[in-house]
Amino acid sequence: MPANQFVDVSLTGSVTVVPPKIRSIEEDVDLYGGNIRQIERLKKTLGINERRFASNELTNLDLCTQAAQILLDQLNIDPSDLDGILYVTQTPDHSQPSNATLLHGRLKCGTDCAALDVGLGCSGFVYALWLAYSIISNGSSQRVLVLAGDTLSRLVHPKDRATASLFGDAGSATMVEKRMGAGVSWFRLGTDGRGSDSLIVPAGGARLPFSNETAEEYSDDDGNIRTKENLFMDGSEVFNFSIEVVPREIEALLDYADVSKDSVDYFVLHQANRYMVHNIGKRLKVDLGRFPVESFGAFGNVSSASIPGALSYELAGPLTGESGGKSSHQVVLSGFGVGLSWGNCLLTVSNLDCLEWRVYKS
Repeated sequence: MPANQFVDVSLTGSVTVVPPKIRSIEEDVDLYGGNIRQIERLKKTLGINERRFASNELTNLDLCTQAAQILLDQLNIDPSDLDGILYVTQTPDHSQPSNATLLHGRLKCGTDCAALDVGLGCSGFVYALWLAYSIISNGSSQRVLVLAGDTLSRLVHPKDRATASLFGDAGSATMVEKRMGAGVSWFRLGTDGRGSDSLIVPAGGARLPFSNETAEEYSDDDGNIRTKENLFMDGSEVFNFSIEVVPREIEALLDYADVSKDSVDYFVLHQANRYMVHNIGKRLKVDLGRFPVESFGAFGNVSSASIPGALSYELAGPLTGESGGKSSHQVVLSGFGVGLSWGNCLLTVSNLDCLEWRVYKS
């Protein structure tokens, strides 16, 4: 789609909440035939260290609810002052009702607050920001809460080397508000549904309901074991898509905004893994020091929560002004993956009121 431009709308704060349970990559050594050298290669190349995963009684709604409560408290905003709730997830509590309405009830928001789910994964945070900026720009709202997160660890098979060591769980809450003088923001989104089979959970929907057959394990040509109820990822296809499309789309966004790559302080990409993020950075010919990558090693690939997670984990100091330096930063956010879909935006971020990550407390 053509790029969009929004004026005087701002991201003002964000909180990411992760589960307390931690699994290190060393604990997956049996998955790689006891080969500790393979574990070391994964740590060095992909940046895998550990990941957070939710216990059976903990859902993404719980994580996002706590993130929202912390954020509202930090910003001193009453839930009744929210005009909208956008909730990005692929692991909702129920098929009906939506997680957005459940969270609306938990927060005790006003009945004039609209609430809806966005069924996207890795690109979903940027898509939801685009929706929030659009809603506020058309004059119908002043303040929209964006939730993003998943519990993907429940969808991966423990014997699937393509996914088992990569995915973690997290929930996030981000505030978007009308702010005079906030400046201009730019968005550019896209989709290629022809690649939808590259990242897919085949069973569990109306097309292929759960059954004894879908629960049967099978092994692929690489020896990975999964069922049709687990997440399937064609790693090479996803990698090729990412390094081809994402740099091109970021450059197109910056061209539209008439902003040079040198003027961008940080490129905060979906934390698929360090190798992928660095390859995109090299394609863009940008100093890799401007690409945060450490949150992947701490949380794993947490789907739509990975961008707010990276902001909170690595950039809280500069973006809130706590570490001194510039009071305003230009930041590119880039989400890409399941769909296949992608979303990029260029935001001016001026001393965010709140940016942090927390461990979930029951």
